[in-house]
Amino acid sequence: MRRLGSTRGTGRTRRTGRLVAAGVACGAALAALTVPSAQALGQPGRQGVHWAAKDPGTPRVRFRGLAAVDRRTAWLAGTAGTVLLTRNGGATWRDVSPPGAAGLEFRDVEAFDARHAVVLAIGEGEASRAYRTDDGGATWTESFRNTDPNAFYDCLAFFDRRHGLALGDPVDGRFRVLATDDGGRSWRLLPASGMPPALDGEAGFAASGQCLVTSGARDAWAATGGGARARVLHSADRGLTWTAADTPVPAGDPARGVFALAFRDRAHGLAVGGDYRADQPSPRAAAVTADGGRSWQPAATPPPGYRSGVAWLPHSRSAALAVGPTGTDLTTDGGRTWRTLDTGSYDTVSCTPDLGCWAAGEQGRVARLER
Repeated sequence: MRRLGSTRGTGRTRRTGRLVAAGVACGAALAALTVPSAQALGQPGRQGVHWAAKDPGTPRVRFRGLAAVDRRTAWLAGTAGTVLLTRNGGATWRDVSPPGAAGLEFRDVEAFDARHAVVLAIGEGEASRAYRTDDGGATWTESFRNTDPNAFYDCLAFFDRRHGLALGDPVDGRFRVLATDDGGRSWRLLPASGMPPALDGEAGFAASGQCLVTSGARDAWAATGGGARARVLHSADRGLTWTAADTPVPAGDPARGVFALAFRDRAHGLAVGGDYRADQPSPRAAAVTADGGRSWQPAATPPPGYRSGVAWLPHSRSAALAVGPTGTDLTTDGGRTWRTLDTGSYDTVSCTPDLGCWAAGEQGRVARLER
C-alpha cells in the first residue's frame, strides 16, 4: 500500500547530536543507557555516543531498507534499485545493486551475514519482487515476482536463515503473506483463511522495512494503518494464522497508523507511527505491549512527531531508539517515555548484538552510533 513520498515519502534536514551513555557493559550485556541532558547533544569534548555520518556517496538515493549485521557490516536498500554494502564500518561502500533493477523501489533488506541477503522491491503488480544473493551482491537471483495486479508487498522478516515471511496489502479483504523455507530462494502464498478480515482502507506501510517483525522461531507481528483503527497482527505459527489487536496510535486516515514494530522477546514490543505528512501533528505516536501484542498501551510521553523506525538497543531490557524525519528519540523505560536526542532525518534504524546501531534515510544519509 503505502509507498510514501515519491512513492509516498517523508524527510527533513539533519543536525548532528550525541547522547551521553552510562552503565554500558561491553561484552555480556548493555545494562542501561541514560541521557543526563539534551544539552549534551553535539557538545564538543563531551564523552558519549553520537550519530556519526557514513557517507555512501549517493545523495539522490533514499534508503528505507537497512540490515545491520554487526558494527562493520551493513546492507542498504533504496530508490532507483540501489543496494549498497559496507564491510568496514561505513568507511567505504560497494554498489551491489541487482542488474536491471534501476526502475525498482527497494524498501527492505534482510541480511544473514556479509554474503547472504534478500531484498524486496515494492509496488503494484510486477513491481513487487524479491531477490537473493549468496556472494555479497556479486550476483542476484530473482526469487519472486508478483503477478497479481491487485497485490502490493511491503516488507520482509526472517525467523532464522531459512524461514521467513513477506507481508502484502489486502486482496479480497485479507492481508497477503508469502512464506519461504529456504532462505528466500523460493516463496509460496499462505492460505488467506488464517488472516482476520482487513478494515476498510487498511494496509501496511513500506516506510522502513519494519512493518513485519519476528521474535524466536515462530512469532511474527505486522503493523497496519489507513483504516479506522491502527492495528497489530500477530501470528504464533509462522504466518499460518493471525489475530488482530487495536493500538492507541492515531488512525482514521490513509496517512496514519503504525509504521514500525520492534520486539525484544515474544512478550515485549514497541510500536511507532503517526501521520507521515509533514504538515500534520502526530500525537500518541508510540505504544508498548508486555503480553505479546494482545494489548497495547500508549506511551506516557511519546515522541514529538511521526516516527517510521524503531529498534531495541543491544542486550537491553529497557532502552530503544525511534527515528523519523524530525529526529531520533530514546526510551530507557521500555517505551513508556521518550526524549529527543537528535533532530536529523532518518527513516529506519537497526542494532546488532556487538553493540552496533545504524540508521539510514533520505539524501543518501547513513550513520552509525559511535563514541
